[in-house]
Amino acid sequence: MAEVLNETQVQERAAQVPDWKVEGKQLKQVIKFKDFVAAMDFVNKLVEPAEAAGHHPDIAISYNKVTISLTTHDAGGLTEKDFAMAKQISSLK
Repeated sequence: MAEVLNETQVQERAAQVPDWKVEGKQLKQVIKFKDFVAAMDFVNKLVEPAEAAGHHPDIAISYNKVTISLTTHDAGGLTEKDFAMAKQISSLK
């Protein structure tokens, strides 16, 4: 099981993914697209990397806005896996 990061570690890693915000035990990003189709295209791009990593984000879609939340549920907080996935997702935009 992945080890939960302490507050200092979380802040250090958060600085490496500036488009993401730490909210409690989650790493979140809201991305706005030109329309629903573009938002769905982006969400579909997340499938392969999430499956490959065995780490799946929580995703909420509201027309042209996609909210992505990352946390390692079985560890009970933020781990290296969350920040690695955030970097991968950021590279897909």
